[in-house]
Amino acid sequence: MDRLPSPSSTRPRGTSSDAYSFMDMVARNAGLYAADHTSPLSDLLEEVERYTLTQTSYPSMLTGRVEGRFLQLIVQLANAQDIVDIGTFTGYSALAMAEAISPWGKILTIEHNPGHADIAQGFFDRSPCRTKITLRRGEALEILRTLADGKTDLVFIDADKRNYSAYYGESMRLVRAGGLIVADNALWYGEVLDPQDDESRAMADFNALVQADDRADKVFLTIRDGIYLIRRKPD
Repeated sequence: MDRLPSPSSTRPRGTSSDAYSFMDMVARNAGLYAADHTSPLSDLLEEVERYTLTQTSYPSMLTGRVEGRFLQLIVQLANAQDIVDIGTFTGYSALAMAEAISPWGKILTIEHNPGHADIAQGFFDRSPCRTKITLRRGEALEILRTLADGKTDLVFIDADKRNYSAYYGESMRLVRAGGLIVADNALWYGEVLDPQDDESRAMADFNALVQADDRADKVFLTIRDGIYLIRRKPD
């Protein structure tokens, strides 16, 4: 990779667009550098990534290598055995976590879009980890409300942004004491800094809700589009 110019040599000269251009370049190159210095994932996950980037309408929704490996390490470090994945899309996050979970672990992944669910199930069926994954189709909040209190080790939230606060409320009910919640898109492309639309305001409200929740220890990570890592405190 070519060396980036120093910030001082590219300091904006009177226009905010210059500043954003520089920051976009840094973020893009930093993302590529991070991916290059992260362990590759399985051949099937690489195929899911290629398919998502070339065959879907919203490729930016892909979890990707860096976050996929992050999730795998979180699963392994926490010894998570019971996982709920809110928002399946093409199946990348569920497959990544399934590859890291123990042979007796289980993942429930939830998807309301029938087309996405069909794509994900096709990849699941080809995975040696397929018996660990259960895909449920429907509205996530309705499905979450059927699950038992305090039995889940890890919840990954990566679905419609307007319901993030509601998903968080259900997730705090579901996870055991000491359990983890991982929320994707916490930066929402930077829009949470000055939210101007409903989804951006919803994400800003979610971040504020987590920040104020004294039941949880939390850290806001600037990985990709922002990851909020949350641990439910012991009772």
